[in-house]
Order: sequence, then C-alpha cells, then structure tokens
Amino acid sequence: MTGYINSKRVFEIFHELNQIPRPSHHEERIADYLCQFAERLHLEYERDKENCVVIRKPATPGHEAAEPIALLNHMDMVCVGMGDPLNDPIEAYEEDGWMKARDTSLGADNGIGLSMALAVLEDDSIVHPALEVITTTNEEDGMSGASQLGKDFLKGRKVINLDSEDYDTITTGAAGACLQFHRIPIIRIPAPKDTRVWYRIRIAGGLGGHSGVDINKGRCSAQIPARAILKAICQENGIDVANIEIGEANASIASKGEMVIGVAADYAAEFVKKQVENINQWLHKEFGDSDPNITSSIEECEKQDTVISKEVLTALINSLEQVPQGMVKMSEAMPGTVETSHNVGRIVTEEDHIFVSTHTRSFIDSDMATLSKMIANAFAAAGAESEVVMSAPAWQEDQQSPFLQLVSDTFQDVLGWRPRMVAMHFVLEAGFFVQHYSGIQIASIGPRIVEPHSTSERVELKTIDDIWQVVIELLKRLA
Repeated sequence: MTGYINSKRVFEIFHELNQIPRPSHHEERIADYLCQFAERLHLEYERDKENCVVIRKPATPGHEAAEPIALLNHMDMVCVGMGDPLNDPIEAYEEDGWMKARDTSLGADNGIGLSMALAVLEDDSIVHPALEVITTTNEEDGMSGASQLGKDFLKGRKVINLDSEDYDTITTGAAGACLQFHRIPIIRIPAPKDTRVWYRIRIAGGLGGHSGVDINKGRCSAQIPARAILKAICQENGIDVANIEIGEANASIASKGEMVIGVAADYAAEFVKKQVENINQWLHKEFGDSDPNITSSIEECEKQDTVISKEVLTALINSLEQVPQGMVKMSEAMPGTVETSHNVGRIVTEEDHIFVSTHTRSFIDSDMATLSKMIANAFAAAGAESEVVMSAPAWQEDQQSPFLQLVSDTFQDVLGWRPRMVAMHFVLEAGFFVQHYSGIQIASIGPRIVEPHSTSERVELKTIDDIWQVVIELLKRLA
C-alpha cells in the first residue's frame, strides 16, 4: 500500500476556502480561487458559464495507460448563522476531536472534500491516473451547475465523489429531489389607525438540520408553530400580521422564524400571553424529546404602517395545511431508509408576494413528481405562481460492480474495516452526471460530518485523515 502522506495540507486548504464567502449563487470568488490554484500548478483547466471548474492533471509518469479518474465536489455551501454571508469568513476551531465553527455553519459540506481534491493536485508524490478535479456550483440550492454541464466537460467515466457525510459508508445511491418556489401575491392594506400594540413573535432554538439527512429525526420545523400562531390570529378580528420570516435556507429544516403582529390594545397582553403559553406547552409535549430547546417568545416592537390582508393569510395557511412536513413514506426495498419526504424551507413576505420554498425528495421519481405536483396545486389554489427551480433524478449504482468493490477493498486494507454500501435520502449531483455522461460510475465517500446545514455542523478530525489515506491508496490502485 501507499505510505502515509500527512493530511496537514488538506486542513490548510480548507482554512483558505473558509476565508472566501461561497453561498449558493455567489461562487465567483471561489471559482476564481480554483482557476488561480490551477494556474499556480501550471495545470489545464476549464470554467463554464455556470462557474463550474474542472482542473486536469496528467497521470503520474508510467501510468498514462490507466483510465482517467474524476474527483467530484461542489464549491458552494449553506450559510447559516452568518450576518453577511457574502463577506464574512468562517471562524473554525477544534474541540474534543472535532472541527466546528463559531455560531455559523462550518462549510465542511463540501469544503473538506474539495480540500482533499486540491491537495491531491498539489502533491506530486501521490500516484494516480489522469485526474479531473471537477467542482460544481449551486449544488445546495438547485444544482444548476451540474444540470447544465457540457457533454465534453468531463472525460472520465469513473468518479470518486467526496461529497459524503457518512464516514463508514460508500454512498451508492441518492434520492431525487424537486425544489419549488411558490409566490403568493400579497395585498397590503394600511394598518388600523386605532390604538394597537405591536409585537414580534419569535420561534427559536430548533435543531434545524439537513432537510434530507435529518428529516426522519422528529425535529420541529419552525413553520409548524408559526402556522398554528397564524391560524389563531386569522380567527381574531383585533389582530393583524405585518411581516413573516421563517427559515434560513431552502435545503434546511427551519430552526427559527419571526412574525410581526399588531393587537388591539384592550386585550393585547392577555391574548398574546395565552397564545405563547399554549404554543410552548404544545412544543414541549410534541418535541420535548426530539427538539427540546425550540420555544416561542414575544416582545413589543416598532409600529407598522401596513399589514397583510386576512384573505392572503388564510390562503397561505390553507396551502401549508395541505403540504406534508417531514417523512412521508419509508422504503420497503431499503429497510430503515426514508423513501419519500417533504420540507418547507422558507416562508418570507416580500414587497408584492409571500415567498415559500418546498423541497420534495424520493427514491421513486414518479412519486416525487406526483407529490411535487400536488404541492404546486395546493399553492395554486392560493393564487400562487410556482416555479420548479431544480428537479434532480434519483441515482442508484450496482453495488456488485468491480469499481465499487475496489473502493470497498481499499477501505478494508487501509482502515481495517469494510464500509456499508447504502443509498441515502439526500440528493447528490450524481443523477445529473448519469444523465450527461453515458457509462459513468460513481462512488461517494467522505469524513464524518454531523448536523450539516446548521450552526451545529461539525466534522470529526480523525475521519478526515482516514478518508484522505483511502483516497490516496484508491488512486494508486486505479492507476
């Protein structure tokens, strides 16, 4: 086997990446970094109109006849907890064997995998076939980069995808996903001129998490208590809603939210206190074990000039009540695996509409299409225009293929144990690669990343080094 090669450079590159803001749809600076990285190493590269970048490195001398191999990652991340995600760097630190970030998401998804791929390009002592390091854009919020790749952008037909969060597995399949944006036309009316007390109701403390990986863990999406509060408000004549902002990212379970309401002064304090108490009692009863810190609170706030009409609020609530939240169906073919799920990511009042994002996932493409259409119809009844932002197909590899068996054997020989082969309830770009590139084979591996897409995101340090050693040995065997 290949001798031990220190993973120090992987961590250094990850630190460099975390100084470059990279939210979805804003990857220009990180794409610049990748191109400059290639230029510094005098390597061939391409950058397409979506800012996807592929860097090509010739095979180690003596291994030119080997089949080319691609290392796949995405350059964007879900930015949670950041005051200014377009400018703020990530402050990472190490604690008890884990790397974490201070009050924000860490970017280990997929920054660690990308750091490994770049470290391979930089280290000429690593034996490998001809390499293509391909890094896509907008993976976390639509996969527009992968979906629009050119037919000649990738040459190789064997891909090691380093965008995986389960250290002890080889991901051999992923659910399909349909991300939709719904816009309900808003009617704003002048706020009542009578004496009103204005309040900001906050829902906070939820665990949130990945809307695929964590969807079956019983966590409370903030939109659930928010919907209950809004429904109660709609039934009262003396209360109006001026603003709604639920959730932080389309691909995350909403961990927090807030609503601004005006209440007639004569019964404001009594009504508001009663509602918050009722919601908190219900949250404790329903989610005390699975999401124990989610709570509702209220404070007085500034006066508002306009409010949302009751008709629009009622339409929003009726739509949300028809839309499932969480696990919809478990798989019979893959015991213990969620087959179909749905998540409401964000609800936000804009100038002329209420924006709602919904994320449907399934291993059965037809089921995903049926559920997505039902959801669009529910919002259409509220007068909404719905847009399919991303529809990614499900993907499944042959677990008995020589390529996957080689990956499994490498784990066994390097780490002393054989990983599970599983299909995961998150969407990967692999489905688009299978569509674009005939005969492609994909194995997805990575270190242990916990709570991605949240401020609790962390990566286990030892597993980074372990996967790094597996990648190095695997490339040698493929050469």
